[in-house]
Formats: sequence, C-alpha cells, structure tokens
Amino acid sequence: MKVQSITYTTDSEQNKIEMVDFYNEATEDYEFWSNDYNMHFGYFIPFKTNPFKRDSMLNEMNSQVLKRLHIGKSKTRLVDMGCGMGATMRHALKQYKNIIAYGITLSDFQVKQGNELLKGKNGIILKENYNHTSFQSNTFNSAVAIESLCHSGHDYKSLKEAYRILKPGGRFVIADAFLKKDQSKLCRGGKYAYKKLCSHWSLEKLETHGYIREKLEALGFIDIKVENVSFKVAPSVLHVPFAITGFILKKLFNFKRLKQESFHNLKGSFYALLSGLHMRSFGYYIISATKS
Repeated sequence: MKVQSITYTTDSEQNKIEMVDFYNEATEDYEFWSNDYNMHFGYFIPFKTNPFKRDSMLNEMNSQVLKRLHIGKSKTRLVDMGCGMGATMRHALKQYKNIIAYGITLSDFQVKQGNELLKGKNGIILKENYNHTSFQSNTFNSAVAIESLCHSGHDYKSLKEAYRILKPGGRFVIADAFLKKDQSKLCRGGKYAYKKLCSHWSLEKLETHGYIREKLEALGFIDIKVENVSFKVAPSVLHVPFAITGFILKKLFNFKRLKQESFHNLKGSFYALLSGLHMRSFGYYIISATKS
C-alpha cells in the first residue's frame, strides 16, 4: 500500500517512494506480461518477430538496445539503470560471453527475486538510486535504461550520472516514451492521457526527446542518435487490452483479489495505449550516445 502518513519534503521524493511501493507489490504481475519478466514494450521486425507472441518482441527490444552499445570481444562491464527483474541483463549474458552485468533498482523485491533469476550467471542486481550511485567514475563500458528514467522524470541528474560512471568511449542507450512537444502544448485528450499515465505508473513526468538530446550534448556525449521507433513498438502496445483482460480473468477464476498496485498497473497500461494513439504528442524513441 502507498504510504500516506509521512510528510514528504518534495514531490520528487514522494513519487520515488510511491514508485518503490508500486514495484515491490506489482512486479510479480509482470510474469503475466512476459515469461522472462521483461518490464517494457517490444520491437517488431516483419518476418523475424512474431506479432502474436509478446516475448518475441520484448526480447527483440533487448537485442536492439544491446546492438546499439557496439559491444566488442573484450571484457565489458554493463550497467542497467533501472533493471527491474534483470530481464535485459539475462538477455545480454546469453548473447555475449564477455559481459559482466550490473543492475540498479530501488525495489527490495526486485533485488531479491532478480538475483535468484541471475544465479549461476555473471551478473548481480544492487539496491541503488540511478541518479546517485556508489560506483566509481569511469567504471562501465556500457549503460542502458529501458523505460526506467521516466520514473524520475527523465531528470538531468540521471543523464549526468550515466556520463560519470561510463568510461571514455562508453556507450549509453535509452529506450523510452517521450513527449514530442512541451506538456503545456498537448491537446485536451493528450493532457488527460498523460496525467493518468503518470499517476498510475508513478512517473514523475515525461520529457521531450529534444530535451534529452540537448542535455546529452551539454554533458559531453557525442555521436548522439535519436530514433523514432514508435511504429516498431506499436504491435506490442496493442497487446495491452488483451493482456489486461486475461490478467483480470485469471485472478477471478483463481478467486484472488486484485491488489491496489495491480489496479494501478493495469490502468497505467491502458493509458499507455491511449497515449500512443496521440501520435502528434507522444512517441517511442531509442536514443544512443557515446561518452567523449
């Protein structure tokens, strides 16, 4: 349940606590979305991924993000900034034998259960805040953030921390939903979907992809590439209403009560679909950059 008896110093702090509570309680629901516990949308490629099998597309998103890291054959330290249950880490460890993978999350549940799934593999999940980690500077060759930085509002501090912990020449790849225009310029329907999406998924806010490019450049990142992959992601987003219906029916047939966090998760998924229909306001992007 959400903590309501504490006085928070900032809206950001309150959002962080609500987000942690949400993932501590709702993470296990994601097994219904993905057998591999992928906590993100997918990437569709005709004749390669099956649009009727979610995990086919969800794991392809992992592959697309990893491909943009330009991982070579030498020893590589990879950090997943907001790793969830470590699905992307496990996918990376399958694809590359020269990787040591580190995951960051604030959820105790994800740390415990994610590390169980990583047993015997060259990876570990740590309880860390991706805006301010305990890692030394210039530690990692690669960093990824798949639908995670939105929980802190695509904060400049997140980008700055990624720059700090990456080695010179290290690659940073973000896959996430972004606004195409400032939120004040959204249409009435877009504003409604945006507000509900942030509320139910404990998102502080979404930034524009232009803002991210600007801040990456200011930090010193080079080779910045912003790719609109909305149409590649759309087939997996269309699974949302069917997944919601199936999840609810499964709970009812098993005489299980839906937790408050599950309701928020389901409603957030619905508003993600609704937001995606406002194509002039929202888009899904893969943004990659190199630390100079």
